[in-house]
Amino acid sequence: MTSPTIPGGASGDAASLATLEALAAWLAAAFESGDTAVLVEALAVAARAEGTTHLAAAAGLPQAALRAAFASGELSLDATLAIMKVIDLHLPGEAH
Repeated sequence: MTSPTIPGGASGDAASLATLEALAAWLAAAFESGDTAVLVEALAVAARAEGTTHLAAAAGLPQAALRAAFASGELSLDATLAIMKVIDLHLPGEAH
């Protein structure tokens, strides 16, 4: 399984994802990979990352619920869309 590539060379371990920007780049790369296994692994790492605190606040989601969803790899559609808005990820074919 290949981990997503992080702009700026961040390693993708939970310790390197302490900011909203780092976590957003990590998750965007995972979503854009189109690989379910990569996304599930990225979410598992995100569950332990400090940046998840900032992402939860920016997305208007309870932090504990977001961490649990990341850990299980099962996000609701509402949570997924809220995260996509924060990380500025667009659906294919959607106008930017």
